[in-house]
Amino acid sequence: MSTLLDIKSSVLRQVQVCPSFRRKTEQEPESTGTDSQEPPTGAWKPGDGVEFFAHMRLILKKGDGRQGLPCPEVLLRSGSPAPAEPVDPNRGMRALTQEEVMGVRGVFGTSSEEHMEAIARVKKAKAPTYVLKVSVMRAKNLLAKDPNGFSDPYCMLGILPASSAPQESSGQKEQRFGFRKGSKRSSPLPAKCIQVTEVKSSTLNPVWKEHFLFEIEDVNTDQLHLDIWDHDDDVSLAEACRKLNEVIGLKGMSRYFKQIVKSARANGTSGPTEDHTDDFLGCLNIPIREVPVAGADRWFKLEPRSSASRVQGDCHLVLKLITTQRDTAMSQRGRSGFLSYLLLLSRVLWFEHRVEEPNSSNWRGELSGPGTTILCLHGAQSNLSPLQLAVLHWQVSSRHHQMRTLDYGYLLGLLEDVQAHWEEAASLPQEQEESLADSFSAFSEFGLRLLRQLRDYFPATNSTAVYRLELLLKCLEKLQLFQPAFQICPFETELNMDIAAALKRGNREWYDQLLNTKSPREQPGPQRLAGLVELADIIYEDLQSCYGVYASLFHGILKVDFFTLTFRQLERLVAEEAWVLTEELSPKMNLEVASGLFELYLTLADTQRFWSCIPGRESRSLALAGIHTPFLPAVKLWLQVLRDQAKWRLQGAVDVDTLEPVDAASKHSSSAATASLCLSHIQELWVRLAWPDPAQAQGLGTQLSQDMCEASLFYTELLRKKVDTQPGAAGEAVSEQLCVVLNNVELVRRASGQALRGLAWPEGANGLEGVLPRPLLSCIQALDEDLQREAHTVTAHLTSKMVADIRKYVQHISLSPDSIQNDEAVAPLLKYLDEKLALLNDSLVKENLNRVLEALWELLLQAILQALSANRDVSADFYGRFHFTLEALVSFFHAEGQGLPLENLRDGSYKRLEEELRLHKCSTRECIEQFYLDKLKQRSLEQNRFGRLTVRCHYEAAEQRLAVEVLHAADLLPLDANGLSDPFVIVELGPPHLFPLVRSQRTQVKARTLHPVYDELFHFSVPAEACRRRGACVLFTVMDHDWLSTNDFAGEAALGLGGISGITRPHVGGGMRPGQPITLHLRRPRAQVRSALRMLEGRTNKEAQEFVKKLKELEKCMEADL
Repeated sequence: MSTLLDIKSSVLRQVQVCPSFRRKTEQEPESTGTDSQEPPTGAWKPGDGVEFFAHMRLILKKGDGRQGLPCPEVLLRSGSPAPAEPVDPNRGMRALTQEEVMGVRGVFGTSSEEHMEAIARVKKAKAPTYVLKVSVMRAKNLLAKDPNGFSDPYCMLGILPASSAPQESSGQKEQRFGFRKGSKRSSPLPAKCIQVTEVKSSTLNPVWKEHFLFEIEDVNTDQLHLDIWDHDDDVSLAEACRKLNEVIGLKGMSRYFKQIVKSARANGTSGPTEDHTDDFLGCLNIPIREVPVAGADRWFKLEPRSSASRVQGDCHLVLKLITTQRDTAMSQRGRSGFLSYLLLLSRVLWFEHRVEEPNSSNWRGELSGPGTTILCLHGAQSNLSPLQLAVLHWQVSSRHHQMRTLDYGYLLGLLEDVQAHWEEAASLPQEQEESLADSFSAFSEFGLRLLRQLRDYFPATNSTAVYRLELLLKCLEKLQLFQPAFQICPFETELNMDIAAALKRGNREWYDQLLNTKSPREQPGPQRLAGLVELADIIYEDLQSCYGVYASLFHGILKVDFFTLTFRQLERLVAEEAWVLTEELSPKMNLEVASGLFELYLTLADTQRFWSCIPGRESRSLALAGIHTPFLPAVKLWLQVLRDQAKWRLQGAVDVDTLEPVDAASKHSSSAATASLCLSHIQELWVRLAWPDPAQAQGLGTQLSQDMCEASLFYTELLRKKVDTQPGAAGEAVSEQLCVVLNNVELVRRASGQALRGLAWPEGANGLEGVLPRPLLSCIQALDEDLQREAHTVTAHLTSKMVADIRKYVQHISLSPDSIQNDEAVAPLLKYLDEKLALLNDSLVKENLNRVLEALWELLLQAILQALSANRDVSADFYGRFHFTLEALVSFFHAEGQGLPLENLRDGSYKRLEEELRLHKCSTRECIEQFYLDKLKQRSLEQNRFGRLTVRCHYEAAEQRLAVEVLHAADLLPLDANGLSDPFVIVELGPPHLFPLVRSQRTQVKARTLHPVYDELFHFSVPAEACRRRGACVLFTVMDHDWLSTNDFAGEAALGLGGISGITRPHVGGGMRPGQPITLHLRRPRAQVRSALRMLEGRTNKEAQEFVKKLKELEKCMEADL
């Protein structure tokens, strides 16, 4: 047979460390559909443990989202694009299309006949007067005409009537009109049509920003002509043109025009000496009919006057064609174009929005083509500035928004346009500014009404609504920025103060409505309680929304601390309601009321902790501070109900438990999962309770911890009774049900320990953070000891079924003949252990497997010890085989570090067994020497119990004798009836075979004392070599002298001779000098000394029997004293 020296349990090596306590949040294994339903709110009755804990899970689930501060929501945001250009700038002046005509009819709701009549009236009316508004902004990249590399440019511009417009003739060189060049074929240009800009010195990129108005006689044929010149004369065309404003009459104007023409020489006609003439830099010819309806704002490329001219650069112009006089009914009534545009835009906006979906909030004011054209025509012809147009669009749209919702991004864009143009123009006529201020006031009032109903119109759970709120707040912020710009302030107070007041009012209205719905005051207190719990939960969720969603918007945009404002207000309101209700319900306390008050307090405590979690906030200033006081009776009653319900729940779980693993991955049954879950829920509930008063918290926590300990022990007792009633399989060495029970006990032990550690309560200012309170720590330790004891009891019950088999295999080893090899003799035992441990590994968690291994190890050691005691006078090979067996079992149970630690295996009974095996191989004298060595190693556990003996000992080498002086004793045992003793001391040397000729000596008897003084010196003639032998010692035995009976044993002490003075070398081994006293503690022999004695008892030789006989007589004395 192959050797089994290296047998290691493959099972032990593959033990997987599985945590035996896992928190399960899912439904309990044996729970039925009732668990998932909300339990009734009535008083809890016996047998309702399932419903009670289901309700408690709902309470805990409600608190899961209340840990710490809520994270701000990530809102869905989209940038609002800028409004599109009102018209295509390339369309220019044209007649309205049929579609646009139909659009006008739709806007004003006119019939075909009414429209034709209006057209006829317009045709008969006087034609309007047109004016071209030209803004010369700047030029760039002009030619350098001066020696310094720059030019001194200025612009000359005017309107060319149809008769003065340049005409092209075939076969002639192309030539353009120029102000400085007379034309023989056309009449002179009227001087009133010419304007000139300032001269910009030494630049090729001049900036003018000058504005001019020109009357237009015929929009179809007139042209705008512009020349750019480099100024060279001190007095030139520019100054002459400015004098045109002083001309009165046609003759004067003709004279000045001649002066202009004279000074405006043709470019290049003067000789080189005429350096004072102005140089041509470029020109522009723009037909009036090409100016777009909405005006033109762009760069124009400069053109040459003729093909021989060399020019470069561009000129930036802003052109707008407006009307100054119109023969209309509104003009006749004195209405301005501003008011006319406002009325027109209102009608167009109302008409256009009407075709969209009803109550649509996404419309951004996109107008149709006809509507846009009509508004552009009217705005341009009314000469409305960009600021006026922006103000008009804001006024009309903001008023329209109050009737039909628009996109707030569109309104914000309108405000930004007003702001941008306001910064440029910086003023409006007073009437228009008052109108704008009124629109701001109306919109702000409308916004404040919405903010009062914030939760209805902008719910925090709707990201689109929250984004609309953000845009609304930005609109209000823009209004606040306009406030100092108005001469007539539209707001009586600061807008953010009005917003804060509106929010407060809205909070109160929302709370009152909620209170009337959930918990009307006219209802009786018990009926109101459930509604108030629901109200408190809604308020907590609302405060979370305020902090996570609304607070950042209001503070970031308007600098309004919305969260603090809302929290303070709602917290005060709900606290007042809770104080009143608890005072009303205190005399009516019952289980139903206590349950409701307990749940209400949890929410109020969560609210208070919510405030405390925010940095820089303290809960002492809250109305909820001290709210726990009236809830204390209800909490105590509810915890009592919890204790009873926990027991009922555990009873029900054990009743339906089949003592089988809940699944393949778990090794415990359903009742253990239920018990651990109940303990975990109780601990979580205590954490949520977080009772603030340290003294009251200690009382509640202590009681709850005791209840949890009681419930845990109650569960193990139920398991024991359950398994006792189960029929066991006949002949089954490993019971699967016992394994499940053992796993259940371990799971509950770990679950209860973890749950109890979570019950730590505050111990006031003197308590150390992180240190468990002493009562709780004592409770944890006591419960752990009880459950460990229970686990060991189940382990012993489990391993007891293997005792007979183990003894059988150990006996097989003891009876094996010497011809069989040691490994073959041990093989059956190791094979049996391997099979059983494989089953145990599949059924037990690691902690319990270690317990079983320790129990089996102890069983094996005891079985081997019994086998040794049953076999006397056997060969040395017998003991050698068991020594081999012992080492093989150590290697098997250690399993290369996967099993039990070596220090645990080689402790306790192992040391005793190993010592016996070693002594069995020793001779009689070696055993006797070991007996005395054990005495020298023995230490008194209770040093003062048997007293002390002081002696002095040294070796006199010259005389070859040992001097032993007994000085005195103290604190001896009182062995007589009078409470004293009559002590004397026996002095002898041992072992006997080292000192065969030396007889023992004794001191005198000291009567009636426990502190005798002897001062007696004894000499023993012995060689020094004998004193140095192994085990050589002086044995002092203190006896109580009795006159009428045998002497009583009082104690003994041993002193090794190898270390006394005279035996050892000087200063080596700590040798004692002559005269130095030694105090020895008296003791009685213990088991470790008796092992050698047992070995000697089994010997039949004379020396062993005489030694044992002498010791037996001493033992009789000791037994008589006990």
